[in-house]
Amino acid sequence: MNRLYLILIGLIFIPFQAERVQGADQPPNILLILIDDMGWADLQCYGSQFHETPNIDRLASEGVRFTDFYSAGAVCSPTRAAIQSGQYQARLGITDFIPGHRRPFAPLLVPEVANHLPLEIVTPAEALHEEGYATGYFGKWHLGNQQQEPDSQGYDVSLVTGGRHFAPNFRTNPPVEVPDETYLADFLTDQTIDFMRDHKDEPFFAMLSHYAVHIPLEAKKEKIAKYEKKPKPEGGVNNPIYAAMVEHVDDSVAQLMKALDELELAENTVVIFTSDNGGLYQSASRGGPIVCSNAPLRDEKGTLYEGGIRVPLIVRWPGVAPAGAVCSDPTISTDFWPTLAEIGGVKDVEHQTLDGVSLVPVLKNPEATLQRDAIYFHFPHYHHSRPAGSIRMGDWKLIEFFEQGDLELYNLADDLSETKNLLAESNQSAANSIRLKTRAHRMQQQLREWRESIDAQMPQPNPNHDPERELEIRKRNR
Repeated sequence: MNRLYLILIGLIFIPFQAERVQGADQPPNILLILIDDMGWADLQCYGSQFHETPNIDRLASEGVRFTDFYSAGAVCSPTRAAIQSGQYQARLGITDFIPGHRRPFAPLLVPEVANHLPLEIVTPAEALHEEGYATGYFGKWHLGNQQQEPDSQGYDVSLVTGGRHFAPNFRTNPPVEVPDETYLADFLTDQTIDFMRDHKDEPFFAMLSHYAVHIPLEAKKEKIAKYEKKPKPEGGVNNPIYAAMVEHVDDSVAQLMKALDELELAENTVVIFTSDNGGLYQSASRGGPIVCSNAPLRDEKGTLYEGGIRVPLIVRWPGVAPAGAVCSDPTISTDFWPTLAEIGGVKDVEHQTLDGVSLVPVLKNPEATLQRDAIYFHFPHYHHSRPAGSIRMGDWKLIEFFEQGDLELYNLADDLSETKNLLAESNQSAANSIRLKTRAHRMQQQLREWRESIDAQMPQPNPNHDPERELEIRKRNR
């Protein structure tokens, strides 16, 4: 009798166990959340004392938080191109936002900006699609016109948005009826959740590209009122509307994680949260309100100082990435392509040159270091700074400004805020000065060799330079 009972229990248990193994063998889903203009210091888990981001903080407590992650560009389109191609954007000629702008009387004539991501580029969506993934893109694209949007780059479902933050002042492609006063971040979150629900029985890759927290400053009234009443800390910039926009993004993460739980997908979904460039200090071309502070990082979006390019990165991968871990290895947006490929089991990664490396080793062991000697930046444009390039090697960072060829050298381990250009320090020994200049020369030479290797376009002297008019800006046509 007991033996018969055990046999019956075994017959019931075997198919259940087989079903679990089969589910465990399914490739993980991937949700990539890209925020627009979110600075490194905008989240509580990165040090903000005013913004409230409990859900993003929870994501960090359940995954790996990267302290030294960089957007590939100092503005949006270059970073977006790097994510979709796995390449430094200088290879593609997308070195400024599309279409960019120019200063016709500045000392240098800057390169033309390519007006779209080449269609021959194989995106992560195309690579994952070959492995059976359903792919969806929701939100800001900024890599070309309607003939060059995500549906032409391997995304099965594509909903591109532009405009402002409240309906009817934002547009969608394809057109979708949206009730007036709908907040864009909520709308995009709902669209992404619908996609995950529709494809819950197969592996999916969903990319949610929020327009928040980009200007114009627009948020729901009740959220703004909350931060207007909230006591302000002594340090930092504490703009109530911007803080409300940050919390709207946090609400989005809460809804997404809730949906994954309800769909019973949370344990087999990799969630990636990051930004396309550093935070913007002041809106409306220096004439508007103060938006945010990237302190302790120096400067802002549109510069190659840390405040312009160091951004949040949080990755939650249950069972693989240790919860609550921190990774300080320097990493960059070009790393997403090979990372997504390895997560999704992509077999063919020979479509195009890949400048990034997979983050999987440091996700599994956040104390590990990736096998590369440097990361590079190329921003030959006027924005909130001068045309420049940069290289980071370990803790050392060199910035080369192209107008006069002047150099700045920083040791980020000692000077995160980049307050002391070591090449300009006078209170050091002659021997140390020689060592620093030798290091800077070596880094500059490696930076120049890298630019040559990828055919990076450089600015040229402007025969129409006019010191009295050099700050005039003219927009380029698309």
